[in-house]
Amino acid sequence: MASSTSSSLRRNVRKWLVPGLILCLSGCAAETGRMWNDTDVSCLRKQLGSAVHSSFPLAANTCQRMTNHGFMFGEATAKPIPLELHNAPDLQALAEEYGYSYKK
Repeated sequence: MASSTSSSLRRNVRKWLVPGLILCLSGCAAETGRMWNDTDVSCLRKQLGSAVHSSFPLAANTCQRMTNHGFMFGEATAKPIPLELHNAPDLQALAEEYGYSYKK
């Protein structure tokens, strides 16, 4: 009896939990915004490549991190963290043109 229950549980985990977990962690659409594994450069390139964010300011506002880690509550005076734009001179030029702070 116990082996059939554990076998059934394993089947259900493979059938529902694993695909759901993969779907939650993948997030390939640009409309989802910044993902946990994105760098500033990869996020900006993904956003600028989509039809939704065709301008640098919209893409930068989606990708830029804040000092309060993006939480709604907490630090009332949250400030934007400078974008990390190493080895991306085209993005550095856009950041400078639109007045965004960045690190080279």
